[in-house]
Amino acid sequence: MRRAAVLLLLVLAGCGTDDESEPAAKPRLVVSAASSMTEALTACSKTYAGASVKLSFAGSDELAAQIRQGVPVDVYAAANTKLPGQLEQEGLLDRPVEFATNQLVLAVPATSGIASVDQLGEPGVKIAIGSESVPVGSYTREVLSRLPADQEKAILHNIRSNEPDVKGIVGKLTQGAVDAGFVYVTDVNAAGDSLEAIDLPEKLQPQVTYAAGVVEKAKQPEAAADFVEGLREGGCADALEQAGFGRVP
Repeated sequence: MRRAAVLLLLVLAGCGTDDESEPAAKPRLVVSAASSMTEALTACSKTYAGASVKLSFAGSDELAAQIRQGVPVDVYAAANTKLPGQLEQEGLLDRPVEFATNQLVLAVPATSGIASVDQLGEPGVKIAIGSESVPVGSYTREVLSRLPADQEKAILHNIRSNEPDVKGIVGKLTQGAVDAGFVYVTDVNAAGDSLEAIDLPEKLQPQVTYAAGVVEKAKQPEAAADFVEGLREGGCADALEQAGFGRVP
């Protein structure tokens, strides 16, 4: 009797398998992206139809270093065009495409009395910027180099922290460790009411353009190419625009 029951269970368990097929598993896509895109890419990747997306956020320079070290990555998205271009020249990245723009701003706590770059050189002001190797740090130094030499020197004297990415700068600001920092407008948007963005004069504003590409040793090259295209046109492009990024024609 017991044997008959077991056989019946086995027959029932197998019913329907001849006519029903298991849905194909989504490819697993590893995306390394600049930390300034954290909120936008996290939002769009949850509903991304083409793959199961694993996101890794950090400074663009750190992510490029990981690719050079052989860390398995399918897509690399940076906050500039320089680093993707270097990886392409090294044979580590397919031809990168520009997909978004951003705006560098001076960020201060919402209750700050600082209203312009002109106040950053005053005694006692504490400033956080990005490290020289990360795009936000490079853009910041470009801005400072356009100031009169004495003003640039005074501001550099007040820098208390060189952070590895924009999230580090935002953290210093929200914790009250510094009085001001240079970040992207999208980072101020993501911080809610805790930070205020002060626009830089047009003559100081750098051209901030993001670029992405498929890593040469990508395990999912087709899915990676689709994801990169989606950064220009698609759900992720829409999420970036909603976060405050500009579109690239």
